[in-house]
This record gives sequence, structure tokens and C-alpha cells, in this order.
Amino acid sequence: MVKGRLWFFSLFLVLNLAATFSSLKFSRDDFPPDFTFGSGTSAYQVEGAAFQDGRTPSIWDTFAHADYSFFCQGNIEPSTSINEEVFSFMVLSSSSSVWLSHGATGDIACDQYHKYKEDVKFMVETGLEAYRFSISWSRLIPNGRGPVNPKGLTYYNNLINELINHGIQPHVSLFHSDTPQALEDEYEGWISRRIVKDFTEYADVCFREFGDRVLYWSTINEGNIFALGGYDTGITAPRRCSPPFGNCPKGNSSTEPYIAGHHILLAHASAAKLYREKYQEKQHGFVGANVYAYWFVPLTNKTEDTIATQRAHDFFLGWFVDALLFGDYPDIVKKRAGTRIPYFTEDEAKQVKGSFDFIGINHYFSIYIKNNPMMLNMDNRNFAADAAVDMIAITDDDPAPDQLPVLPWGLQQLMEYFKQVYGNPPIYIHENGQKTKRNTTLNDTGRVKYLKGYIGALLSAIRNGSNAKGYFSWSFLDVLELLDGWESGYGLYYVDLDDPDLERYPKLSAHWYSGFLKGDNISSDEAIGIQKNKTPVSSVRSIK
Repeated sequence: MVKGRLWFFSLFLVLNLAATFSSLKFSRDDFPPDFTFGSGTSAYQVEGAAFQDGRTPSIWDTFAHADYSFFCQGNIEPSTSINEEVFSFMVLSSSSSVWLSHGATGDIACDQYHKYKEDVKFMVETGLEAYRFSISWSRLIPNGRGPVNPKGLTYYNNLINELINHGIQPHVSLFHSDTPQALEDEYEGWISRRIVKDFTEYADVCFREFGDRVLYWSTINEGNIFALGGYDTGITAPRRCSPPFGNCPKGNSSTEPYIAGHHILLAHASAAKLYREKYQEKQHGFVGANVYAYWFVPLTNKTEDTIATQRAHDFFLGWFVDALLFGDYPDIVKKRAGTRIPYFTEDEAKQVKGSFDFIGINHYFSIYIKNNPMMLNMDNRNFAADAAVDMIAITDDDPAPDQLPVLPWGLQQLMEYFKQVYGNPPIYIHENGQKTKRNTTLNDTGRVKYLKGYIGALLSAIRNGSNAKGYFSWSFLDVLELLDGWESGYGLYYVDLDDPDLERYPKLSAHWYSGFLKGDNISSDEAIGIQKNKTPVSSVRSIK
């Protein structure tokens, strides 16, 4: 298996896949009839009403209210603007230094809890075919287990019904970094095996109450990132880590990421088994797993960097996807982690293997990999030291400040990797989008360029045989971001935080996406011709 993967991966050193879509012309109609386009958010980032109608705190509430302004250790300056790119260096490095969310909380967020009907109207105007959102576990079941909160149940029923009544398909995540604080206090959340049972019972409530209308479920959002950020470097909730890898009140960076990841996989598999045995035949829905996936590229053509790049894929992606496809972790991960990573029993391996109808991928950019064997000499190793690689940023041809590099070829190569190494499973791109500074302009040409490039790359992958089923931009609104609060936004719609009514305004990217979804022909490298304004998206055609 390892030799086969390495041989396949080495092909990317001579293939120039980017050329296949650099000037691709396409429209919505070029995608398969059953392909779905949408956009997404998550509960804590968008809902608000954090202390209303029976909701109790999650670990994200606790983390945000603690206002861990920054901790400094390593080689990233405390003033660094945090985005997906910086975060990747931190979760896969043995040291970190980060400016966090600047005291921002989700107490009010975008107030979608009260404004969901207005937001659905914007989705209709944009032409969204689907909306991906998460359910707040502690809103639905305030104690993490036990009685269901009727007001939480009513809210999600109302949201789902509003979407369906307007022809928008709900895609629901059960968990997005927001463990009920009650369970964290009781048994330390995901590092306890007890959470598998509680998560499965929570999933049972969701399937039972909403499954007659929700056909697409994903269990745990980017479990690999959640385990690393929360339990290795401690830069996200529940902020568990240990020196020298981070500065947290408690935790063990050497063991807990692997333990949390193991329980995430078991909880996913348990919920999927429940759905298949109890609900799928009647409800005819699908349940999937979600992972965060970079595309890694060797820094040089040296053999050691090529091998290191495959190792990075095995650690960061294979850690979860190998378990889901084959029922076990990659050999190199087990060898490097040793007794620090739990093992699957025979029954657990059977349950985890194949426990999905689709895989959701969150992808934003690509990274160079350089071999660094010196990391293996550390007396106390964490996940990054086990991987033993250095990560180097890849820039695009026209880098823009405070934005992610536009590298669509990375998504196409990632899809090819899933096709060749993992047997081409059904895949939804659950998150993909461009970061910009908030309060700058509605004329977000960088986001339009990004979306055009990545959607074009996905079409090229489909034409090359990849089994892609859908694409969701991140995010529909400018939501509270995990890493830097309200400092940046990924949204198609700007939310005016200074307006008591939190008015929404479509950005240029909303107009572009709307035009694409309504049938406009697009060239992935054409000039952008839509004008900046605050008119409704429904008038997009009149402003071109």
C-alpha cells in the first residue's frame, strides 16, 4: 500500500494538472444533473441567542468568553493575522504563537436564530440549491444527554421547514467544535470514551426528529483539525495541551490528539451504524464523515521530500480516511505514535470501515512539504513531531494581502488522490472559500477569483472521473470566525455589526455566484465585470 501510494504520488511531480482548467469555460449546466451547489455556516458562528430559550454553553462559548488574547511560543509573531494558512502551520508544527479571536464571542453572532427567515430569502435570491448548517448540541439537549429542549427542537424544525418550503436542500452537521460544556465538565469530553454513547444518543434525537426532511447528514466537522487544535496545540476549544507544544491549564499534547481522534471516529461510526439500522430504509437519507484536507506538495524533487509529502498525507488525511476506508490507521502513523495512539478492536475496525455514504472535504489551499527528521529526536513528541515535516507556504501569481493564495490545482490533485488511493468515494466539498478583511469593501474581487478557480478545478476533476457530488462555499454570511473572530470574513454576504438589526448586504461574490447558479457562462480566468453595489442579488442581471 505504501509503495503504491508513493508511486502514484510521484506522478504529480511530472503532471501539470493546472493546465487543464486554466482557461476553462463553464456554466452550472456543465455539472452533472444530481450535483448540488450551496453555501454553509455553523451554529455557534451564526445563530447567536447563546443564552436564550434553554441553550446552555458549549466549549466554544467557554473558550470565547475566556478571551485567550494570545499566547506566544515559537516563530510566529503575536501580531500575525490568523487565517487558515497560519493555522495549518500551527497545528502541524511543534511550536506555536497566535493572536486569537480578539475577545469576540458568539453570544449574538449573526442572530440567525431570530433572522433565519430573512436569511432563507437571501438564499433564494442567490439561487442556492442547498444550505449546510450545524445543530447546536447544547441547544437541542442542554445537558448533553437526557431531556430535549422543546424550544431548540422548534427552532431547527422551523429552519428546516423554511428551507424546504423554498426549495433549498438542508445538509446538516451534527457537531461543529461545540461539545456541551456539561459533558466537558463531567468527563472531559472527547478524551473520554463515554462521549461515544452520548453522541450516538444525540444523533438519534436528530435523526428521529428531523430525518423525515433532512436527507444529508455529516457527523463531526473536520475531526482531524478539531483534535489537533483543541488537544495538541490548544489554540481552539477546549484548549488542552502541554509544554513545549502550548500553554494550557491542562492536557497532554503527546497523547490526547490521538485519543480524541479515536473517539471521534468511534462516535461517527456508532452514529452511522444507528442511522443505517434504524432510519435509512425509511428515510432514504445519507450519512457522511467530514475531514479537513490540504494538498501537500514536495518542496524539492529530492526523494526524502517526496517520501515526507506522502507521510504528511498519511498523518493529516490518512489518520482519519484510512480508518474510514480500511478500518485502521496508516502504518507510519501507528509506527511513529506507538502506544500513544489507541488501537481498534476487531469489532471496532469492522464498524468504522465503510461507515459512510460520502466523505465531506473542507479544503482551502496547498502547502509545500520538506522532510525534517530532526523532529524525531525530541524526547517528548506530539503529532507534528511524529510527522517530522516542515511546512512552507505556496503563494500564487498575484498574492493579495490578508487573503489566501488561489491554488485551484491543489483541489484537482486532491480529488485525483481520493480517486486513485481511496477508490473514488462520493465526495462533497463542504467548505471552500476566500478570506478577506472585514469592513473593507463589498467589491470582493479576490473571492470571485477564488470561487471561479476552485469551481472550475472541481469541474475538471469531475470530467477526469472524480466522484464529486456537491460544492458548498464557506461561508454564506460573514460569520464569527474560529480563529480571528470578526477580524476577517469569508461570506458572500456582509453583516453590518454596527447596525442593531445586523443588516445583510450582498457582496460582489454573491452576485457572481448567483449568476453562475442561474446559468451564466463563466471563464475561470476572465475579467470580473460586475459592479459593486448594495442592490439585492435578485437584480444581479441588471447590474452586469
